[in-house]
Amino acid sequence: MYRDKVDEKIIEYLKENSRESFVDIGKKLKLSESAVRRRVKNLQGSGTIKKFTLELGEENATSAIVLVSVDSAIDTSKVSIKLTKLEGVKTVYEITGQYDITVIVSAATIAEINNSIDALRKISGVVDTNTVIILKKVI
Repeated sequence: MYRDKVDEKIIEYLKENSRESFVDIGKKLKLSESAVRRRVKNLQGSGTIKKFTLELGEENATSAIVLVSVDSAIDTSKVSIKLTKLEGVKTVYEITGQYDITVIVSAATIAEINNSIDALRKISGVVDTNTVIILKKVI
């Protein structure tokens, strides 16, 4: 399906906030609510928009800190880059001390955290991990 600049702007607004009303999007684009609604329906019909999703705030997620040891024969930065691509990984730090990398993992459930950690352990160069679940954020 052909998409023009208006369709691209609608997609941009919906990516930012999928609950934004068609009226509000229309005001920004100087279009009627029905014109925006029709364009969104066409974008859905063509498969450009598959679904609208919900992203929970940090307070609704479970998080873990994973300390990672890297094989000394492997470049730590290469492992770090691979870690950033894993599902649930929010932050990767290269650190000094007993461990080489700290990874912050966040997911809706402990099972999802566990899946992320299992994937992390399978990365070439990861030789040891130590995981702690975050119980409460104080500040």
